[in-house]
Amino acid sequence: MNDALRVALDETGHTIESLAERVGVDRKTVARWLNHDHIPHPRHREAAAGALRRPIGDIWPDTSRRREPIWFRPWQEIERDAISLRSYQSVVLPGLLQTEAYARAVLAGADVITRGDIERHLATRLARQSILTRDNPPHFTAVVDEAVLRRPVGGRATMRAQIQALLVACEAPHVRVHIVPSSVGAYAGLNGPFVIAVGPEHRTAGYLDNQLQGNVVTGTDDIAAILAAWENVRGEALSHWQSVHLLTEMAKTWN
Repeated sequence: MNDALRVALDETGHTIESLAERVGVDRKTVARWLNHDHIPHPRHREAAAGALRRPIGDIWPDTSRRREPIWFRPWQEIERDAISLRSYQSVVLPGLLQTEAYARAVLAGADVITRGDIERHLATRLARQSILTRDNPPHFTAVVDEAVLRRPVGGRATMRAQIQALLVACEAPHVRVHIVPSSVGAYAGLNGPFVIAVGPEHRTAGYLDNQLQGNVVTGTDDIAAILAAWENVRGEALSHWQSVHLLTEMAKTWN
């Protein structure tokens, strides 16, 4: 738990509700800040610290010590706050659903990351997955191209374990996986992967990845374009249960 925030609330007489009102966020958002690993957006940190009459660094330690790359931090904060996440991947599985062995193979295969950095990035990726197992997790919908599941990332044993892990994840009521079959021709997914996040205040943000780093987009036109792409890829994909059946069959091929 974030003891520094809890103490500051007690000493100033603030409650979760009163701090939420001062900052201008939902009470559930402030409640999540009490988790040590949940760090508010910069503007919310500043407003909360002001209301609590504490330096920001006393409540939320220097974020430069965190393991994730600087360019990824804005998206990680958006991801943590999200009430829904929609992810399309055409090359690898979404990071939130990757096993440790699969994630390590993906990071090592990039051939641009040192061994020490691989472990650092791996730890960050695995830690992010806790958002799907916490109380009140976001609704997570993943659309994945079938080719992703046919590529032997990490070898046969790694792929078998990864697909089995996907099947377990699909049992959760807040996780849905849809596969775009290889029989589909050209579709919007060929233009690249993306993620759409909707926050507790219904703000929408998108995340686009490339070879160097990821970019967060929030502009109206950009969000409209990503939402249109989502409708296209989701429309080409199998239903969740059809996808589960296909995954079950795929798991057998990796024996």
